[in-house]
Amino acid sequence: MTSLLILGLLLGMRHALEADHVAAVASLATRSKGVGGTVLQGVAWGLGHTLTLLAVGGVCLLLRAAISERVAAALEGAVGVMLLLLGADILWRLRRRRVHLHVHRHDDGTVHLHAHRHAPGEAHDPDHHLHTHPRGFPVRALLVGLVHGLAGSAALLLVAATTLSSAWLGVLYIAVFGAGSIIGMALLSVVIALPLQGKGRTLTHWHHGLEALIGLGTLVVGGWVLFRTPWIQGFLG
Repeated sequence: MTSLLILGLLLGMRHALEADHVAAVASLATRSKGVGGTVLQGVAWGLGHTLTLLAVGGVCLLLRAAISERVAAALEGAVGVMLLLLGADILWRLRRRRVHLHVHRHDDGTVHLHAHRHAPGEAHDPDHHLHTHPRGFPVRALLVGLVHGLAGSAALLLVAATTLSSAWLGVLYIAVFGAGSIIGMALLSVVIALPLQGKGRTLTHWHHGLEALIGLGTLVVGGWVLFRTPWIQGFLG
């Protein structure tokens, strides 16, 4: 049993690295201003992912119910649509805001990279640096994780139901799997955040290019997820 739970933890960490998950969290990371904020986005995603896995998977295991193929396909399609919206949001923000990067120092001595915008040719206004840094919980990342958890619950439920003899052991396995996904996504968020960090205005074009690449990549992954759904396959067939 211990070996099975350890395997569930490792599989959860591996599950966080799936293309649609990486695309979603990478798109969310473009809204963060530092490594800590990006990691918080990843943890919030993992928390939402785990909550729906536990809620849906646990209820189905305890009631000896199953998720139909039609519902599973609908949830997978919802993930595809969500990724398309996330990717489009990045590109829309890049188009609407001509983001400008500066390094500056706060009154408490904190030095960091600050992004703001002003029209091309407009003189730089130091007042742009007079701002606060709210640290609210990333609800958007939590909601994205909830949707991903719903889409992945059918496959995980099948594994838990066919592998474990007790429904409660299945719930425990799902909880450990979810914890692994939180850890895996937190570690991945560090990797995603590092290229988005830097110093000085010379990185402005690099920052924009990386965000555009993430946005386009998210659109591609979202389109691929939709393409694999039975509805699209049936339409094309």
